[in-house]
Amino acid sequence: MVKGTSKRVVVVKSPDPKVFEQAFFIVREDFAGGKGGPRHEILREAQEVADRYLHSVSPPGGKRRGRLRLILCLAGALLLAGGAALVLYLLQG
Repeated sequence: MVKGTSKRVVVVKSPDPKVFEQAFFIVREDFAGGKGGPRHEILREAQEVADRYLHSVSPPGGKRRGRLRLILCLAGALLLAGGAALVLYLLQG
């Protein structure tokens, strides 16, 4: 249901569209009227909130850290298999 009121909305576009495309902030009426601060303060605060959210949901390192972990696990498995084969060879000889 739409009422006859208007709100001030700040739209922040995401630098990483994999997480979200845009964030919408509805500015409080007492702040939006110019009493609470200039426009650049409102935009800066909205951008900081969006940035904090992005940093909280996207792990540092991302794909690179996952690939490194996979490579290390594979290398460890190969070392264990090679060590077991060497022990078996020495026990038979």
